[in-house]
Amino acid sequence: MSRHVQVTFDAHDPRALSSFWREALGYVHPGPPGVDLPEGADPLAAWDDFLARLGVPEERRNSNSAVEDPEGHGPRLFFQQVPEGKAAKNRVHLDVRAAPGLRGAERMAALEAECDRLVALGATRVRRYEPEPPMSAGHIVMADPEGNEFCLD
Repeated sequence: MSRHVQVTFDAHDPRALSSFWREALGYVHPGPPGVDLPEGADPLAAWDDFLARLGVPEERRNSNSAVEDPEGHGPRLFFQQVPEGKAAKNRVHLDVRAAPGLRGAERMAALEAECDRLVALGATRVRRYEPEPPMSAGHIVMADPEGNEFCLD
């Protein structure tokens, strides 16, 4: 029996970091429990309203955030606020499959295009690794807006 996985990120700004990953992965912010969001409604605004109704102080409303695969296949990403900053290399990272089925120059061009898109969203390019067949098809190491490394693969 397989298990569902949630990946949890410690974050300084959970809302901003979840918004980056929402755009990077094509995920969505889920709405608050028991709240039916109309088409086109902003789930983050719905969360603000929901938390205000519960009496959560404004300074605590960015304590957590999450994004989910709208098709329900990928893992849920959860972001929890922590006081300390990132101090060392993360020991787990995500590999974002940005060029499935592509090889060689076509693959690397697709990875470069995705790298440019994510840099515009706040990511940082770290380094590019060229293809070395048969063991490596090539990839680009990046960091999200809070410095967590991930790979475009």
